[in-house]
Amino acid sequence: MSEVYAKINELAEKYRDYTAENLSKLVKIKSLSLQEKEVQQELKRQMEEAGFDEVRIDGLGNVIGRVGDGKKILAIDGHMDTVDLGQMENWDFDPLGGEIKDGFVHGRGTVDQEGGCASFVTAGKILKELSYDKDWTIYFVGSVIEEDCDGLCWKYLVEEEGIKPDLAISTEPTNLNIYRGQRGRMEMKVHFYGTSCHGSAPERGDNAIYKAAKVATEIEKLNDRLKDDEFLGKGTITISEFVSGSPSLCAVADYAAFHLDRRLTWGETKESAMAEIETLIQGMNAKVEVLEYKEKSYTGLEYGMEKYYPTWKIPEDAEIIQQGVSAFEKLFDKKPKVDKWTFSTNGVTINGKYGIPLLGFGPGNEVMAHAPNEKVPVDDLVKATAFYAAFAYEIAE
Repeated sequence: MSEVYAKINELAEKYRDYTAENLSKLVKIKSLSLQEKEVQQELKRQMEEAGFDEVRIDGLGNVIGRVGDGKKILAIDGHMDTVDLGQMENWDFDPLGGEIKDGFVHGRGTVDQEGGCASFVTAGKILKELSYDKDWTIYFVGSVIEEDCDGLCWKYLVEEEGIKPDLAISTEPTNLNIYRGQRGRMEMKVHFYGTSCHGSAPERGDNAIYKAAKVATEIEKLNDRLKDDEFLGKGTITISEFVSGSPSLCAVADYAAFHLDRRLTWGETKESAMAEIETLIQGMNAKVEVLEYKEKSYTGLEYGMEKYYPTWKIPEDAEIIQQGVSAFEKLFDKKPKVDKWTFSTNGVTINGKYGIPLLGFGPGNEVMAHAPNEKVPVDDLVKATAFYAAFAYEIAE
C-alpha cells in the first residue's frame, strides 16, 4: 500500500503544471451563481480529457464525473460558482486573468473554490492511471449555486438524481487541514405592521418603525445570550437590512421589516431560533418567517429550498476523520491539524440534512475567500490532488 501512496505523490507532482493550467482556464471564465454554464462546460471537458469513466451535466447544471463502478459511493464536491469581483482598484492583478506566477494561481475562485475542483480532476486522472479497481464508485461533483444557496445543489443530487453517497469530501479551502464541521445558518425576516396617519399628528397612528426599533435593540442584547460550543464556537445574530414603508414621507410608517442573519452553533435549530424572535415580538402586530430561495439555474430549471442551513460536526474519532488523518500521514509523513470552517459550505445539506459522513480538505486559506487578490499556492493544489486520490484507496482498506 505504501507503494501506491508514493506513486500518488509522484504523479500529483508530475501533473503540477497540468493542475495549475486547468485551474487557470477555469478562473478566466466568470462564473457567478446562476451563470455557470461556460465554466461547467470547461470542467466537463477537463474531466473527459482526464479519462473519467463517465461525465455528464445534470438538470440543475452540476457536472458529475465518475471513476470506478463499486457498490459504495464516495463523492468529492466542489462548487464552481464564485462571488463577484468587487471594487477593481482593490486588486493588484486581473481577477479573471488566471495568471500562474511565483508559485501561485491568481484570480477570483482560485481559493473559493475552483482550486479544489482542478485538484480533483487530476486526482481522477491519477486513479485512472493506477487502474483503480476497489469496490467504490467515486463521483467528482462540480456543483452550482452554492454562493447563493449553500447545499441546494446537493438537495437536487440526493432527491432528484438519487445520488446519496456513503462518504463525502468537501474541497472548500482548509489550508490543507482536515475539517469536520461548521456552524449552520438561517435567514429570517421580521415584519411589523402599524397604522398610518398624517405626520403632523403622529399620536393618531401606530408607527411600525418604533416597534421594529424596540425589537432591534433586544436582538442586539440577544446576541450576547446565544449558545456556545467548545468546538464550533458561539451562535450569533445580526440585522443585515432594515426597510420601512408609509403612504408618504409626511405620514407615520405603517410597515417595517428587517432581515436577520442567524449563525447557529451546535444545539441550536430552526425552531429554537424562531422561538427566540417570537418571544421578542409577542403582543405586537408582527410576524417572523424563514425565507425561501427559488431561482432558475443556467439550465432553465427552477429549483429552491428553505433558507435554513443546519449546523453539522463530525466527531474527531469518527471513522471518516480517522481515515483522512491516516491518508494524510501516509502521504506527507506528518500529522494534520483537525479543525473547522468559519463560513458555511455544502456540508449543511450533505451532513446537516442527510447525515452523510463528511470530511473537509481543500487547497488555499479561507481568509482569501471573497477577498481581493485571491490566489492559491500551486503546492496546495498538488497536495490536495494527492489527498483525494489517496483517500479513495484509504477507504477501501
